[in-house]
Amino acid sequence: MIRYAVVGAGWISQEAFMPAVAATGNSRMQAIVSGSADSARRLAEFHGVPEVVGYADYDALCASDRIDAVYVALPNSMHADFAIRALRSGKHVMVEKPLATTLAQSRDMIAAARESGALLMTAYRLHNEPGTHAMLEAVRAGRIGDPLYVAATFGFQAQSGNHRLEAGHWGGPLPDVGVYCLNAARHVFGAEPLAVQAMASRPKGDARFGEIEASLAVTLRFPGERLAQFFCSFGSALSESLRVVGTAGELIMDPAFRFESAMTLTLRSGGTQSVQNFPHVDHFAGQIAYFSDCIAQGRQPEADGEEGLSDMRALLAIERAARTGETVVLQPRDFGPAITPDMRRSLPVTQRRLVL
Repeated sequence: MIRYAVVGAGWISQEAFMPAVAATGNSRMQAIVSGSADSARRLAEFHGVPEVVGYADYDALCASDRIDAVYVALPNSMHADFAIRALRSGKHVMVEKPLATTLAQSRDMIAAARESGALLMTAYRLHNEPGTHAMLEAVRAGRIGDPLYVAATFGFQAQSGNHRLEAGHWGGPLPDVGVYCLNAARHVFGAEPLAVQAMASRPKGDARFGEIEASLAVTLRFPGERLAQFFCSFGSALSESLRVVGTAGELIMDPAFRFESAMTLTLRSGGTQSVQNFPHVDHFAGQIAYFSDCIAQGRQPEADGEEGLSDMRALLAIERAARTGETVVLQPRDFGPAITPDMRRSLPVTQRRLVL
């Protein structure tokens, strides 16, 4: 049983990670690390977590033998610091995406994992989700011919007061939800983007967007003259879709990205259409169970630090393109490893949760 410390007891931890652990069968929570002691104690009591630890005692917890791994769900600007401290103590780390806020931080995290031998995983929960696997398997099997174009949307109305609206934490729709669209395109094509263009918008008079852009529209060029485009927003109606157009057909995932949704895959080819509805599985339980399996078996997770770094390169290039209006060219980078069937996990969604 892999013992986790949850670092950061905000919404995503309360709503998604903490309830999911019990469904994994190979993981449990040992500690909650938080700056809000009262809330953390209520969560610990509800979920049966033995310890509540303040940030001042985080290093001592990592140096102890009471935990095996940490889940870092802090604001983006704090990912690298807390991940590196755990890795240097030999603790395995699952960190929410984006991996960090700079390429230098990302590389430091990867180096800390390499030096200690601990595992570092970027929390790409869809890499373990059955609908995503079915979509990629359909593309790889040639069911729409050769994939030529990817189009994705992921947007919703963000609530005021959230740290994801703060520039100092690298908030905004691009690192928060645009990363899903980017990551999907990379895996559909099995390649890294060569160049990016982007435009951003920020409506006047909306206090939520005093520091960040409200929406971005992005175009990416991939090897083989393939293209991808996506729209991400914190000021739109709820939208989460993925379309892949090939030489002999197209497929649509809608819903495509949220953990609250059950995925649906539509495939059109040769004048026929098929629709596959997938059961609603617990994305977080799946990725926790997968990472715990990797820890127990001593094998590198697919969504490691290098996978997080690959998206970081493109995200920062997109930001530059939106800021300057230029086409930003990226240095060629090998893609890999790919998502494989052994990573698929189908675990039930629990209804038992406490959200403060």
